[in-house]
Amino acid sequence: MEQSKQLDGKRVLVTGGTGSLGKTLVKRLSTGEMGMPASITVFSRDEAKQHYMRLDHMRRDVATDDVIYENSHDILRFRIGDVRDYSAVCAALRDTDVVFHAAALKQVPSCEYFPFEAVLTNVIGAENIVRGIRENGLNIETVVGISTDKACKPINVMGMTKALQERIFIEANRSCAGTKFVCVRYGNVVASRGSIVPLFLEQIEQGHTVTVTLPEMTRFLLTLDRAVDTVFGAIVTGNRGDTYVPKVKAARISDVAKALMGDKDVPITYTGIRPGEKVHEIMVSEEECFRTIERNGFYVILPVLPELRENFDFQPALTSEYSSQDNNISIDELRELLKTANPDIERFMAASV
Repeated sequence: MEQSKQLDGKRVLVTGGTGSLGKTLVKRLSTGEMGMPASITVFSRDEAKQHYMRLDHMRRDVATDDVIYENSHDILRFRIGDVRDYSAVCAALRDTDVVFHAAALKQVPSCEYFPFEAVLTNVIGAENIVRGIRENGLNIETVVGISTDKACKPINVMGMTKALQERIFIEANRSCAGTKFVCVRYGNVVASRGSIVPLFLEQIEQGHTVTVTLPEMTRFLLTLDRAVDTVFGAIVTGNRGDTYVPKVKAARISDVAKALMGDKDVPITYTGIRPGEKVHEIMVSEEECFRTIERNGFYVILPVLPELRENFDFQPALTSEYSSQDNNISIDELRELLKTANPDIERFMAASV
C-alpha cells in the first residue's frame, strides 16, 4: 500500500491494543509508515498482556526489566481500562486525535453462552466512544471501528453485536459532525489468538485427530498484515460512514487442515457445527451490493443512511453477495498463504513435508 503521512504527529488510541490485531497495528504504527505519531496509547483491561507487550516493545529481558512509566520518552503508552466503563473511555479519549477501536468479545461460542457480556463490550463499548466524543465536545478527527464478516447477515450473538457496532459508528457521523467514523469488516485472521490454525497445529504436532466442524464449511482467510492494510486504507481514503472490506481468499476449513498436515497422515474427525456458527461467511450481502464500490483495491460499502453518502453517481462493484462459499482456493494455494501468515507456521509446514 502506498505510504501516507496522515498520522504524522497524531495522538493515536488503540482499544484492545493487546489483541492479535492490536499488537500488529501498534507495531506498524510504530514504524512510521503512516507518519510517526506523537503517541500511541494501548487501552485494554489486562495488565499482564500490557506488561509483556511493553517488555517486547522495549526489547529487554523480563527478569531484569524495571519498567518506568512517567520518565519514558517512548511514543508507546499503556492505559488500563475497559471500553464498558464510560469514565475510563472519556479519560482515554481526551488526549487523542485518532481512535482504532479493536476491543471486542469475538469468540462465537462464548458470546452465545454469555450474550449480554457481548452486548456490554461490543455495543455499549462502541456507544461509550461515540457518547464520550459527543458529550464532551472532543476534537477527535477519525474513529475506525474494527468489525467482522459475522456482522453481515448475522445469525450469532457475536455477529449481531458487531452489526450494531457498525450501525452505531455509521450513525455517529450525524451526531458528531467534527469526527469521521469509518468501519473495517474482514474475515478470519490466520494464526490470531483463538483461531483454528493454532489448534490444528497443536493437534497435528501431538499426533491427535484433527477436529473440523463440517466438510463443506468455508471461511475468508487473511493475514494480520492484510487486516492492518485494510485499516490503513480506511484511514487514508475512507469517507464518513464507509465500511472497508478487503478482497481476500476463501477456503474450505478441511483444506486448511490438510495444507498444514503436509505429508503427515493425520485423521480428521467432523464434530458438527458449534453454537452460532455459519457454514459459509458473507462479507458483503446482496442487500449491500447496490451501494458497494471499488476503491484502491478494496470493496467499500457506502453508508446505509443516504444523507451520509457523498456520491450518488457510482457504478456498483458487485452484482451478488461476496461469500466464502465461492471461488475456494486449492490446498497448494493455501500452503503459500499460510506460510506468509506467520514464520512459525512456515517452519512447521517445512518440517511436515
